[in-house]
Amino acid sequence: MTVSTPPAGTITMFSTPWCGYCKRLKTQLDRAGIGYAEVDIEQDPASAEFVMTANGGNQTVPTVLFADGTTATNPSLIEVKKRLA
Repeated sequence: MTVSTPPAGTITMFSTPWCGYCKRLKTQLDRAGIGYAEVDIEQDPASAEFVMTANGGNQTVPTVLFADGTTATNPSLIEVKKRLA
């Protein structure tokens, strides 16, 4: 998979199945009605590389990619909403 920016008003969330912070953010996004695509970095090497680049060599999740190409690591729902506004 090639990492590309999501459509305006949505995000791409890079995660792993075992990540509690990812599960929490997904629940919050669902409740807020914010659209997102989820990518498991353990199943997609290109996404794992992207996350490492965004996080100084670390595979830290959740890492969120916004339509403007910026990222946030383990953002709060408030931060996601603010950056989507």
